[in-house]
Amino acid sequence: MKVLHINQSDTAGGAALAGYRLHQGLLNQKIDSRQLVGVKQTSSDRVAKVPRSPYLEQNIGRLTYRLGLNYLNYQTFSNISKHDFYRNADILNFHNLHSNYFNYLDIAKLTRTKPAVFTLHDMWSFTGHCSYSYDCGKWQTGCGQCPYLNTYPATHRDITAWEWKLKQRVYSQSNLAIVAPSRWLYEQAQQSLLNRFSIHHIPYGIDTTVYQPLDPDQCRAVLNIPQGKQVLLFAAASLADDRKGGDLLFKALLDLPQSLKAETVLLVMGSGGDEIEANLGISTINLGYISSDRIKAIAYSAADLFIFPTRADNLPLVLQESMACGTPMVSFKIGGVPDLVRLGETGYLAAPEDIKDFRQGIIQLLENAEHRNQMRQTCRAIALQEYTLELQAQRYMQLYQQRLAA
Repeated sequence: MKVLHINQSDTAGGAALAGYRLHQGLLNQKIDSRQLVGVKQTSSDRVAKVPRSPYLEQNIGRLTYRLGLNYLNYQTFSNISKHDFYRNADILNFHNLHSNYFNYLDIAKLTRTKPAVFTLHDMWSFTGHCSYSYDCGKWQTGCGQCPYLNTYPATHRDITAWEWKLKQRVYSQSNLAIVAPSRWLYEQAQQSLLNRFSIHHIPYGIDTTVYQPLDPDQCRAVLNIPQGKQVLLFAAASLADDRKGGDLLFKALLDLPQSLKAETVLLVMGSGGDEIEANLGISTINLGYISSDRIKAIAYSAADLFIFPTRADNLPLVLQESMACGTPMVSFKIGGVPDLVRLGETGYLAAPEDIKDFRQGIIQLLENAEHRNQMRQTCRAIALQEYTLELQAQRYMQLYQQRLAA
């Protein structure tokens, strides 16, 4: 079986990393897996960049940009269909297609002779432009008069009703099966224009031999964290990302009891940690952007709690990584977060955007070491039972075989 994954990147971004981990899991199962990506960061000969036609794409792009249509300038079919990875593939696995490398109108042509699986990493595949619709449900009936034109991927003109109809037309001519990593996204897809296809729930997999509980004291020593402190960990590419809730984190930590602030260290993976220390008076260690799985496992293992005030998410990889390392979590009850943060078992779930509730969850778990230790055991057990790379790869292999047989 020869599988070709088509994704925005091999490792840059959450959807890219999730796709690459699946690719690695399939290779471990002796499946011939390859990737075509918009941005290549690894040196693997099993990963290649999607060929491009810069001059033509730039000229067409001037028109599509004025119309408010994203990505329709890319010459996807003519470039991908000629590549040896595509020609030799038995089955395709689409991932994140809303990036500057892929024209979604070509899905139908690419699947005309090869069956495909479309792994969803957000809502974009069935909306009029956005990756997350927040409180808007217009995508269920046709979009238009979009309240969130500036959300990613932004569009300067509201033709969301047209884009929704274009996607509907493409899907009517395509040969797809849909995979949703979270139960929430599975339910959303069932209510969307994708419901013409078979829809499957297959969670992301994680390498539990890399992401595993490590000795907390040793990890804190590696990261120069003073012993005897309680450690909170937050991770996001940028605290300025509104969807990841950096502003909510700031407000939640602002009113922590002063006594708790004095004995707490905040670890930040990403950018913006310096602003927290300057404005909140909480000792902060900013690790910056971390790509090393080993260093991330050290950070999770050093933490007492992983705090994640997201506003919208599918199945956040950082929560899965935290779980595999046995670190309890505090987050909001939105999207696919409850699949991982299970109230009283693996962490605390606050009501969406309820800063007081979120803060209370932090305080409650920091003050109860015995409960945290129980959660640590549960986190690791669930990761081993439900989220291993091997289990994910086997589920995809079964789906691929079904698609090929059909």
